[in-house]
Amino acid sequence: MEQRLIINADDFGLCESVNKGIVEAYTKGVLTSTTLMANMPAAEQAVDLAKNLPTLGVGVHLNLTAGKPLCQDNTVKLILDSQGHFALSPDKLALASLITGKVRTAIETELASQIQWLIDKSIKPTHLDSHKHIHSFPAIFPIVCRLAKRFGISAIRYTFEPKQVSQLPWPVTDRESRKRASLVRTMAKINHWQNPLFFKTDALLGVNHVGKINTVFMRAVSLYNTASTAELMTHPGYAYDLDATRTRLVKQREVEIEALCSEKTKQYFKDAGIKLIHYGQL
Repeated sequence: MEQRLIINADDFGLCESVNKGIVEAYTKGVLTSTTLMANMPAAEQAVDLAKNLPTLGVGVHLNLTAGKPLCQDNTVKLILDSQGHFALSPDKLALASLITGKVRTAIETELASQIQWLIDKSIKPTHLDSHKHIHSFPAIFPIVCRLAKRFGISAIRYTFEPKQVSQLPWPVTDRESRKRASLVRTMAKINHWQNPLFFKTDALLGVNHVGKINTVFMRAVSLYNTASTAELMTHPGYAYDLDATRTRLVKQREVEIEALCSEKTKQYFKDAGIKLIHYGQL
C-alpha cells in the first residue's frame, strides 16, 4: 500500500523570517503545504509569496490566542483585553467556549473573518487547522465544521497522533511532551465522534515532537509511520525577527528548515516509497 504524507508548515504570516523559512522549505525541501495566520503582521506578504507558488497547498491557521482579531464586530470583544488583543489562554478559551454561548458566537464570528480574509485574497484554502490546536477543543470543533461547510473547505486537520509515536523506536521526548500529545489525541477522538466528515488523514505526526523535529525524526517518520495517509506538522523559519516572548520555537525553526531541506530526508522518503502531497490533492 502506497503511503502518502502531507508535510505542513504552521504559522505562515507570523513574521518575515518565518515566511522566508517556509518558502525555502518548500522550494528546496520536502514541504508540501502551509497554513496562514490571517491576523498576523506578515500575512499580506505570505499571500503574495503563495501566489507565486501555485503548487503549494495553503490552508488557514485559525487563531484565537495571539495578536488582534480581524473582525471589528462588537461580539468579538468578549474574548479581547482592553488593548484589543486576544485575552484568553488556550486553557481558558477551552473552558469559556464550553460554558458560554456568547463566547462561541464571538469565536465563530472571528474565525469566519479569518477564512474570508484569505478567500478575498483569491486563495482557496485547502484545509483548516489552528494555533495551539484550538480547533480541536470539543466546543469549538463543531463551529469549525460549520465554517468548513459554509466556505466549501473539504478538510480539517485530524489531531490524532498514535500513541506509539511517543514510544521507542521513535525519538524519546520528555514527560510534558507526551502529556500534551495524550491530551491532543483525546480531543481528536472526541472530534471523530462529533463529526468525522472533514477528516482526510489517518494520523498527525509532530505533536509529541514539537520543538524536537530534526533529520533523526524524519528518518523515524520514513521507517515507523504506519498510517496510509498522514500529516506531519512542522514549524520552519528563521529567528532574526521572531519575538521570543511570543513563541517558544525560535532557533528550533532553523533546525527544521535544515531537516526539511536535507538530502538525507529526501532519500529517507524516497527509499520508503512515500508520496508527498498536500490536502488539495487528496
